Order: sequence, then structure tokens, then C-alpha cells
Amino acid sequence: MIVAVVGISFAAFTYTQAGERENIISTGTITMTYTEGQNGINIENAIPMTEDQGKVLKDDKETFDFTVSATITGKTVINYDVVAVKDSSSTIDDKYIRLYLEKGEVSGNYDSNVVFGPSPFEATTEPKYGAEGETMKLTSGTFDNMSNGGARNEFNAYYRLRMWVDQSYELTGESKTYSVKVNVYGKGQD
Repeated sequence: MIVAVVGISFAAFTYTQAGERENIISTGTITMTYTEGQNGINIENAIPMTEDQGKVLKDDKETFDFTVSATITGKTVINYDVVAVKDSSSTIDDKYIRLYLEKGEVSGNYDSNVVFGPSPFEATTEPKYGAEGETMKLTSGTFDNMSNGGARNEFNAYYRLRMWVDQSYELTGESKTYSVKVNVYGKGQD
């Protein structure tokens, strides 16, 4: 009986078969750069405004520009999610916050390509995307180096986030803040 068990174990570990499929190893990296040098936007003692006013905010402290970049070696596809993570010290109720995200083909040109909002911050506390705390998915994207035969290896997606306090918010005279960080989570596929 002992000889039979040893014989079966040995056979299981030494079995080999010639493959008919070519094995390919692909690698890719995804990076994120921020125009502001930080990965978030903050509202402090802001005056409530309409959606029409919020959608055209242009000052440095009213917008947050960022770039999602990928360098791909080999043939692969990288799918990514852009996620807002609420700062736990925020003191304005989520229902009064409006987020608005635009995507541009080139840095600095974001107008009329809306990918999210305007919408209130609707958080989930379920662990998602590797982020801790309250998160909300803003958009998804794909960098595809497979369909073009691997000829392209540098990819960039340019985004501008605007955030404001909705006109329905009643000012109380108290100092209030709201902050979100922007994170990107990517995953490659063959």
C-alpha cells in the first residue's frame, strides 16, 4: 500500500505535457501626475452656487488638473478607475457637494468632454479599489497596447475636476470644509 501511495504522488509531480500555445509575458506600469502637486481638491468657506456657475470654474483653487499615464512594454491592456476618496475631516454634508469631471485629449483642453457629473458625492464605505474610507468612482479608462500590435507604449489621459457647494446649501456662519483625494487604480489584462 505504501508503495502505491508513493508511486501516485511521484507521478502527480512529474507529469509534463508539451504545450501547443506560445507563452507571452507582458508588463505595464501606470502612473499618475498632478498639476497641483497634490492629489486632491478642497472647499473652504465657499459660497453656494448653481451648476452653471460651478461647471465653468477656472481658478487654481477651484479646479484640480491631473494626468493618468501608462508606459506599456509588450502587448497588454490596462483598465483603470478614477476614484474620489472623501477626507474624514470634511464638515459639509455630501448631498450639498457637486463633483464635475472632464477629460481632455491634450493637457489644458477639457471643455465639453464631460465624463462625470455634476453629481453629489455618493460614497460607499465598502472596501473598493484598494482605498480606505468613503470612495466614489468618477470614471474608468483603458490604455490598449494590444490591438495595435504593441506599436504604441506611452499613453496619457488628461482630466480636470471641479467641486463646489450646491446652491441649496444654507450658510450658517460656521467655518465648513470638504476635501476629496483623487486616486487611480489600474489592472492589466492579457
